[in-house]
Amino acid sequence: MIAEGRVRQGENVIDTPSTVLTSLAGITVDGKPVKAPEATRLFLFHKPAGLITAERDPAGRPTIYTALRNALPPGTGRVMPIGRLDLNTEGLLLLTNDGEFKRQLELPASGVPRTYRARAFGDINQNQLEDLIDGVEIEGIRYGRIDANMERRTGRNQWIEMTLTEGKNREVRRVLEHLGLKVSRLIRVAYGPFMLGDLPKGTVAEVSERDLEIFRRTLRKAKV
Repeated sequence: MIAEGRVRQGENVIDTPSTVLTSLAGITVDGKPVKAPEATRLFLFHKPAGLITAERDPAGRPTIYTALRNALPPGTGRVMPIGRLDLNTEGLLLLTNDGEFKRQLELPASGVPRTYRARAFGDINQNQLEDLIDGVEIEGIRYGRIDANMERRTGRNQWIEMTLTEGKNREVRRVLEHLGLKVSRLIRVAYGPFMLGDLPKGTVAEVSERDLEIFRRTLRKAKV
């Protein structure tokens, strides 16, 4: 934007990014005043199955923003999803207005655990699931440590809880399919310390400033 001459300080075009500013007073981009950044906000959204985690879909399918129009508090402004849940995956999706915070949480290096519950059909035992603690390679892709436990079984259907930190594309489904299972339902129930709990489908709850700050302190410590 600076190279294109779109940033001004008063009437003067800023021509170098090394310009030191003592305040944002008089700073404009495309003639519009630059505001101080808003405080970071974090929301929990219970994403229903059948929604795309994107602003718009070329195929015209409904997106999370279709549901969020009425779910977010009035005047919230733009929010971005932290990571994604695919079309048929439901459960906890975190949303924030802070792009830097979003990127930080999405990085595998941050080590933030995500927990899923999967309903799967097929034959599997706990020993096979425990082998995932060392990770697994599937078609040349290495998936890291996964803590997986059998919850309950009905015939050849079972619920499996899986906790991981990488969150590669369709990771849970691909790992379970690699083990010979067919996933019929997948729900994310936790992201870090934030739990889906009994949040109704399609609704939003905001994390308090106190809880958000406590969480951000744990991220800073983990980074060190």
